[in-house]
Amino acid sequence: MHATLPLLAASDFPALRRGRLDTLQVNLGYKCNQSCLHCHVNASPQRTEAMDADTVALVLEVLRARRVPTLDLTGGAPELNVHFRDLVRGARALGVRVIDRCNLTILSEPGHEDLAAFLAGQGVEVTASLPCYSPANVDRQRGDGVFERSIAGLRVLNALGYARPGSGLVLNLVYNPQGAALPPPQGPLETDYKRELAAHFGIVFNQLFALTNMPIQRFGSTLVSKGTFKSYMQLLKGAHQAHNLAAVMCRSTLSVDHEGYLYDCDFNQMLGLPARLAGPVAAGRPHLRGLIERNPEGSDIHVADHCYGCTAGQGSSCAGALAA
Repeated sequence: MHATLPLLAASDFPALRRGRLDTLQVNLGYKCNQSCLHCHVNASPQRTEAMDADTVALVLEVLRARRVPTLDLTGGAPELNVHFRDLVRGARALGVRVIDRCNLTILSEPGHEDLAAFLAGQGVEVTASLPCYSPANVDRQRGDGVFERSIAGLRVLNALGYARPGSGLVLNLVYNPQGAALPPPQGPLETDYKRELAAHFGIVFNQLFALTNMPIQRFGSTLVSKGTFKSYMQLLKGAHQAHNLAAVMCRSTLSVDHEGYLYDCDFNQMLGLPARLAGPVAAGRPHLRGLIERNPEGSDIHVADHCYGCTAGQGSSCAGALAA
């Protein structure tokens, strides 16, 4: 695995400052039942890192104390954490909106057959990875048989009411490019996805999120191995749009790793770039427990060259494109 931080750290990316915290994005662990080529987490079935019960309880305490309206759960496959359902129940009891970043194949893993029904029962918003509506493209990026299992998972979610009018159950899909290219415009691509998935599989969903591949971890290492890292960074920088700076997700989101340490985004977490939270307890790596008494608003955001991935072209965030 090639380290990409040395290639990203010296950066001319514009300075950013944090706004009001409205989303806590919690990484419950790096274990996953898949090993995707574009994965910026380097997640796999072999990873063992997982958030423990005490840290899960601290997440709930922070949600309550700071009145954070949204909890965004990610991994790895977040559902593989043994405390996943307790965290979901606790957050929903607080009235918090919960997003589960689901790879769809987890829904058919042994021991998780009732997972979809649990998510529906708790009113969890599902954001599901489906990098293409072509079976060959999905299997090439995510592994043999993944497309078929993903379609089966989507059908289960639809049968439970997800994306059906009046159900209140939200199902969004995520697109990633197949390689070192920017995603196409999100709106027309969403139209294509809806047409193809409905026509061939009878599947419906709410929105499509088009995400830029980040030059870090597994994808970044692949770029280095192929000798295309520099050209990809030139692509990102050449497509930088200054107007996207106002909407980048790090202004309103804090990322939490499985040990409870804080980062400005999930990408910075994977690079080991801790959040820079100003205040009397700023020494060392900032931790969740520090959020109970203090507001992170106004703190400087830790930036590096990979941040151009969020401002290139239409922009990119965990909620898809930043600009129409």
